[in-house]
Amino acid sequence: MRIEQKGAHAESTRRARSIAGFTLIELMVVVAVIAILAAVALPSYAEHVRKARRGQAKADMVEYAQLAERFHTVNNSYAGFTLSGSSKTIQSPREGGTAQYSIVFDGTQSTFTIKATPQGGQAKDTCGEMTLNQANVKTPSASSKPGCW
Repeated sequence: MRIEQKGAHAESTRRARSIAGFTLIELMVVVAVIAILAAVALPSYAEHVRKARRGQAKADMVEYAQLAERFHTVNNSYAGFTLSGSSKTIQSPREGGTAQYSIVFDGTQSTFTIKATPQGGQAKDTCGEMTLNQANVKTPSASSKPGCW
């Protein structure tokens, strides 16, 4: 009978050890995996945010180009066109918040150029400065990078 008690005690001790929790090694493995995932995901996320902000600036530039064309149709000149009120410079996004791009309009009688210059955190964008003219020629300053326009 004594042997049965020892066997029962050994079984309950084994169960208690398996339920006890994590070892330090297991915890360190989990921390290492999370660190590796974060190291891969964070730069990818930051690039995605820069790409989205660049897309907003491109949309703003195209919209201003269309407004300039309307102005040219009525006045036969781009010279008096302004982006907003009496300004030739505006920020993107227009809705407010932190300016990611500074958009400048430069127009003459028969030509115009709209230039978007990245600012703040967007300055790390690999596409750099983007321009758009009356002939719909779209040029990033880093012209060798595909997908900028």
